[in-house]
Amino acid sequence: MNPMMIVIILALIWAAMTGTFSGLNLLLGAGIGAVAVLLLRRNLARGRRLRQVRSVTALALLFLYELGVSAVRVAIVVLTPDMKSVLRPAIIAFPLSVKSDAEITLLANLITLTPGTLSVDVSEDRSLLYVHTLTLSTREALIADIAAGFEAKVREVYA
Repeated sequence: MNPMMIVIILALIWAAMTGTFSGLNLLLGAGIGAVAVLLLRRNLARGRRLRQVRSVTALALLFLYELGVSAVRVAIVVLTPDMKSVLRPAIIAFPLSVKSDAEITLLANLITLTPGTLSVDVSEDRSLLYVHTLTLSTREALIADIAAGFEAKVREVYA
């Protein structure tokens, strides 16, 4: 992304944050954005930082989506008159493809912060993450969901 586009985006973000889309406010936002681009031009030129920002943003958006969906699922379970019929709690061993402490910690925290799931423990050799779920359909489905969702995005962030 070229620097001019970044300045325009920063100016629009500034206007949205201040709530005023007047010409002077957009100009002020563009000025602040231009200073930011000048100060960060070495990091922006590398491209790696921009990819990492995109990866972090994608992970945050995925988390917000999963947070909303999971909250609705848990609310449905809680509001069901015969809750025992829909509860299928289980602890599964999720095979980890992430290896560093930071990656495992981030993945475990994302799982714990999502309603209906909880990271319980990590195996001694760091190959398994034990996850408790409130409603288990199948072990394979939960593993595939975590692997294709949170774990894939965490790997992208740390790549």
